[in-house]
Amino acid sequence: MGILQIVVVLAVLVLLVKPVGTYVYHVFSNEPNRLDRIFGPFERLVYALIGLKNRVGMSWKKYAFSFLLTNIVLVAVGYLILRAQGVLMFNPNGVGEMEATLSFNTIISFITNTNLQHYSGESGLTYFSQMAVITMMMFTSAATGFSVAIAFVRGLTSKGRTIGNFFEDFVKAHTRIFLPAAVLVTLLLVALQVPQTLSATLSVTTLEGVAQQIAIGPVASLESIKHLGTNGGGFFGVNSAHPFENPNGLTNVVEILSMWALPAALPYTFGLFAKNRKQGWVIFGAMMSLFVLFLSLTYFSELRGNPAVNAMGIDASQGSMEGKEVRFGIPQSALFTTVTTAATTGSVNNMHDALTPLGGLAPLAEMMLNCVFGGKGVGLVNMLMYAILGVFICGLMVGRTPEFLGRKIEPREMKLIAIAILAHPFIILVPTAIAFLTDLGKGSISNPGYHGLSQVLYEYTSSAANNGSGFEGLADNTSFWNITTGLVMLLGRYISMIAMLAVAGSLVRKQWVPETAGTFRTDNKLFYGILIGTVLLIGALTFLPALVLGPIAEHLTLR
Repeated sequence: MGILQIVVVLAVLVLLVKPVGTYVYHVFSNEPNRLDRIFGPFERLVYALIGLKNRVGMSWKKYAFSFLLTNIVLVAVGYLILRAQGVLMFNPNGVGEMEATLSFNTIISFITNTNLQHYSGESGLTYFSQMAVITMMMFTSAATGFSVAIAFVRGLTSKGRTIGNFFEDFVKAHTRIFLPAAVLVTLLLVALQVPQTLSATLSVTTLEGVAQQIAIGPVASLESIKHLGTNGGGFFGVNSAHPFENPNGLTNVVEILSMWALPAALPYTFGLFAKNRKQGWVIFGAMMSLFVLFLSLTYFSELRGNPAVNAMGIDASQGSMEGKEVRFGIPQSALFTTVTTAATTGSVNNMHDALTPLGGLAPLAEMMLNCVFGGKGVGLVNMLMYAILGVFICGLMVGRTPEFLGRKIEPREMKLIAIAILAHPFIILVPTAIAFLTDLGKGSISNPGYHGLSQVLYEYTSSAANNGSGFEGLADNTSFWNITTGLVMLLGRYISMIAMLAVAGSLVRKQWVPETAGTFRTDNKLFYGILIGTVLLIGALTFLPALVLGPIAEHLTLR
């Protein structure tokens, strides 16, 4: 029954890929379509308000500058609100201002689509901060990532001279994708008993006569964009394990599909831009194959249980239920864990710190690869980066100048891709080493030995991959962790984005090369295998030693 639950959700996801991917293509193709009659009037009003008179295409440098400047303004406004939230409106529970380093970490976390939370949402934020900062940035950070991904796709597939206009893409991402989808999912969640209110915390008396405070608030609206935008920051400290955020199995499936549908549909959108749907399905197939591999590892590891618990004579016939909600069980917990780290959402419906060693290795590995579907656009961009790398390696092996989608891949593009590939392990492994060299870092570890290394490694991997989930046994609300993870989140978000925009800008200016009999095809089974092999090879070379010292060593010790 557990496998059947998982298969049904996977089948629904596959059925959504084509219609969702086609819709996204029509949104960003800039070709006249029926959507213009629905959203056009409102968008023209927005363009007028922001002074966007001519929506001309931009160079990659202007596109990058535009999205960076927009993000900087949003960071400044959001930081001020968090620091002053105690005296602002919609604060019925009397929450005070947020501490300076925690405000820095929080604002960086949400603008980078990471949503790493070193605070508890129900007690650390006012309703105004939840809506005006957290929810607002869940929309804008997702729209930014989506826009950059579309610009990159245009650079690979367009025969024009530009990669599009950032502000037009940014507005369309809001008006045609995230806002309509968020309204629909919010209404669905409210119908399924997720709270949506501005009332103060409830004071109730239990059956034992004990007074208790129950936190509520505008939960459903945050939940919808939290998953649609692959953000992950919860209204409550325990995130989607909380019965108000995720009350039952049906809401669990809704949240899984919400965070997974758009990233899974983007490869199909890419195929439509490339005028080659098989190309899109090859990318999707590689992503799904890797996903099933990690899902199987998590599911069967949790199903086998913890040998240390089994040795104590405790009935573990249901598998390792530590840290999991009974209403979800192992199947929906394992699926949620794999999806939230594959899509770099960071939302959790169980405590990842309580996973078995190999069960915890799977989400770690997905974030290290950062291309198994990935977040809003980032996963597709990273997978295309590996595709170009695979083509380059194969081209060198046969002594031919590599080509991808009719563009020659030359040293400039490979240098930029190398920067993006090497930056990711660098900003994970170096801070992890620094944390173990200082008392500020080691003092936060709650578990000695191999699991302690996994806790630190997971924290920085989650930050670098803009995921935001954590092995929450780590006491991370300190100045050291707030500042270091904040810096890792910044580097993890913007180095790869800028590098990939530069690649797009370089490719879009190149002469298109007609396909010949000697062209290396990238839309067949051979390239599907090459793509998966390239991803696993690069991932193993960069991260396997760290994984051996953490979850793999812990697994072997337990056995």
